[in-house]
Amino acid sequence: MHMADALVAPAVAGTMYVLSTGTAGLSVKKVREENDPKKIPVMGVMGAFVFATQMLNFTIPGTGSSGHLCGGMMLSAMLGPFAGFFTMIGVLLVQCLLFADGGLLALGCNIWNMAFYGCFVGALLIWKPFMKKGASRAKIIAASIIGCVLTLQMGAFSVTIETLLSGITELPFSVFVATMQPIHLAIGFVEGLITAAVLVFVYEARPELLWGVGSETKAKEGKLSFKNTIAVIAVLAAICGGIVSLFASAFPDGLEWSMEQVAGTSELEATGGAYETAAGIQETTSLLPDYAFSNSESVLGTSFSGIVGAIVVVLITVGACYAFKFFKKKDALN
Repeated sequence: MHMADALVAPAVAGTMYVLSTGTAGLSVKKVREENDPKKIPVMGVMGAFVFATQMLNFTIPGTGSSGHLCGGMMLSAMLGPFAGFFTMIGVLLVQCLLFADGGLLALGCNIWNMAFYGCFVGALLIWKPFMKKGASRAKIIAASIIGCVLTLQMGAFSVTIETLLSGITELPFSVFVATMQPIHLAIGFVEGLITAAVLVFVYEARPELLWGVGSETKAKEGKLSFKNTIAVIAVLAAICGGIVSLFASAFPDGLEWSMEQVAGTSELEATGGAYETAAGIQETTSLLPDYAFSNSESVLGTSFSGIVGAIVVVLITVGACYAFKFFKKKDALN
């Protein structure tokens, strides 16, 4: 659901920037109050993992469409809503600036649609109540599927509202929403299965890494150490971004497919100073546009993008943690 700039009017884009920035500010405040230094490497490696898995478009059978992980539900299930939201911003920022995936003007919309619902609705209204009396495989699977389906539906609906308020006449609201919701229902279900698989692994390997679980789960002995669990996730991120990404579905994702069904094209045009400025900035920063080497169709560009992008996400996320002083040095040494 990476929206392009042409899908939003500057006024709508500005409003969503304000909402997303305000939520980001609150998240910084809350994560700083947690003062949990162990969360920093988890934020880095999980951000890299979500970035890498978002490159793995999976085909939705019988539709000619594909989907990919959003990741908000997965991040918040491990980091909590505030650290999860902050980490998702790092992922979306790297995708937008380095790879031109999603418009810069529309970044506030994309943060809200892809991060807010998964991290806050998914974590607080679904994950936490499910885990209140302790986690189990069944609870994790149920919470993951329900959370991903619900929050992706909310994100998809937000896209249609934003285009409606932006006056995008090529995408009539009633037709667009009737196309967007069903395809993202299927995508959400698949994301739920992927999220469940990852979280069940973490539950078996190091259960205390899960957020909002009861004391019974905390007492469960994990099969791997903290460092080994993080290392496994890091290796999986590298494999997904560097190798598995080469086999991603070539079909358009849910948003692009819906636009083609309704407007006959997945690319709309927009003119104006705001659009030109945003496009100019992206053209300068996007060293690997569309996850490839410029003017090259080599598959090495995809692998390189997957690995480099994951590393950049780690650097930005961890660097931001230190810049915002998410923990006190004295406490980190104890």
